[in-house]
Amino acid sequence: MSAPARVVGPPGEARSVDRFDGEDRAWVARSVRLIEADSQRSADTHLLRFPLPAVPGIDLYLKDESTHPTGSLKHRLARSLFLYALCNGWLTPGTTVVESSSGSTAVSEAYFARLIGLPFVAVMPARTSPEKIALIQSQGGQCHLVEDPAAIYDRSRQLAAECGGHYMDQFTHAERATDWRGNNNIAESIFAQLRLEPHPVPEWVVIAAGTGGTSATIGRYLRYRGHQTRLCVPDPEGSVFLDAYREGDPSVVGAGSRIEGIGRPRVEPSFVGQAIDRMMRVPDAASVGTMREAGAVLGRRVGPSTGTNLWACFELIAQMRDQGVRGSVVTLLCDGGERYAGTYYDDDWVAAQGWDLAGPRRTVRDFLATGAWPRDRR
Repeated sequence: MSAPARVVGPPGEARSVDRFDGEDRAWVARSVRLIEADSQRSADTHLLRFPLPAVPGIDLYLKDESTHPTGSLKHRLARSLFLYALCNGWLTPGTTVVESSSGSTAVSEAYFARLIGLPFVAVMPARTSPEKIALIQSQGGQCHLVEDPAAIYDRSRQLAAECGGHYMDQFTHAERATDWRGNNNIAESIFAQLRLEPHPVPEWVVIAAGTGGTSATIGRYLRYRGHQTRLCVPDPEGSVFLDAYREGDPSVVGAGSRIEGIGRPRVEPSFVGQAIDRMMRVPDAASVGTMREAGAVLGRRVGPSTGTNLWACFELIAQMRDQGVRGSVVTLLCDGGERYAGTYYDDDWVAAQGWDLAGPRRTVRDFLATGAWPRDRR
């Protein structure tokens, strides 16, 4: 919500309208400086090599976004959204920030809201993991849970209107809040970190979509810089992004994803299908099974969206191997697995979802041992 206008001038005379006074503008400047200073204190995230001894000549890298201060890829998005809202004049002293989120974005936005002294409310599906709810609250945010995941948009707008706040609306603004041409965005960072590697221009970048903002940024950057790298976006079960991409119909709707943080029941405004070279469907059991196998290889737990990314990477790498193509593949380690101890890492919870992880885990182990991928899964 923008600041109220202030009418200047005596009655009966021509009047001017001031949107911001000097104190508001000074507050915005201080807030931007605080956010930029926070960014300067944080070194860029690491680019890790994932061991693939069975596939010589092909390197797999994970951009470890879990090392951000709020522990996930969404830290970048939240920072961009707050700067965008501040510079657009949407935030003023005391504005309540409201966001619809499945968890990680809300954690990061709560962090930045507290940094500049604003209250924050996250509107989330009731099935959001307790660990993420606790993280939001630890950053000073409040959580408003709704049973129907599709209702989070309207409820967020309603809450913002009721309290005179601002609905951040990550799903609309994600692709426009980030400078896709550079300014140390995630794509530029990846290519800078690959500069001295054996294959500095990757064959593929793989990133699942939540808002679609990160895939749009990377896809645009690849074209802007003239790289031949292709962008693959894996999509979990229940999400409509793949259907919309295949059919060219942005109006399709679906049940939504059970892989937290990615996939949507509707095509979000920030999803730019034209910037994507390939999409593929990843079964939920494959996402969770791969997440667990990857954790065993890396010696640390990763989140389920990272499992989705890696499942797609393994298939693409197997195809490269079969075609005799050498090169590199880059994906994102979106967040750490500690947020999912009571859900995706809990065997009883997984069984209650109806997921059998044995087959996907065996597929991943076989790939890591041989470099081969089952033909019936391609």
